[in-house]
Amino acid sequence: MQLPQNTVIAVADGEKLSLFQNNGDAQNPKLKSMDSQEIDDSVISSGARHPSSAANPDDSQQNEDAFGSGVVSMLNSHVLSGKIKSLVIVASPRTLGEMRKGYHKSLTDVLIGEVDKDLTGHSIQDIEKALAAA
Repeated sequence: MQLPQNTVIAVADGEKLSLFQNNGDAQNPKLKSMDSQEIDDSVISSGARHPSSAANPDDSQQNEDAFGSGVVSMLNSHVLSGKIKSLVIVASPRTLGEMRKGYHKSLTDVLIGEVDKDLTGHSIQDIEKALAAA
C-alpha cells in the first residue's frame, strides 16, 4: 500500500488505539508514533448491541464495540477539522466491522486503505511490513 507523506495510521482493537504518522514518502514510509488520544467509549453505534440480557450476556464485547465507536468518533472529528488529510485504519476484523458503521462521508473520502489484522502492541516495523504487504 502506498502511504503518502503525513498519512495517519490508526491501529486499533476493542481496547487500545495507537496512532502513527508517515514521516517518510510513499515509497519509503517511516512511521512515527503520535500522541495518544482520549477515546469516549460511552458511545455505542446504532448497530451495536444493547445492554446485556440472558440472550446477550457478553459485556466485554459491548465494551469493545463501544471503544471502536469512540475511535471512529475521534477520527471523524479530526478529519472534519482538517487534522487528518489521509488515513489508513488497521484493526482486528470484528473491530473494523464495527468501526465502519460510524464512518462519516468525509472520513471515507480521506481513507486510503484498511488492513483487517490485529496489530495493536506490535512493533512499528511489524506495522510497516503489514502495510507494505497490503
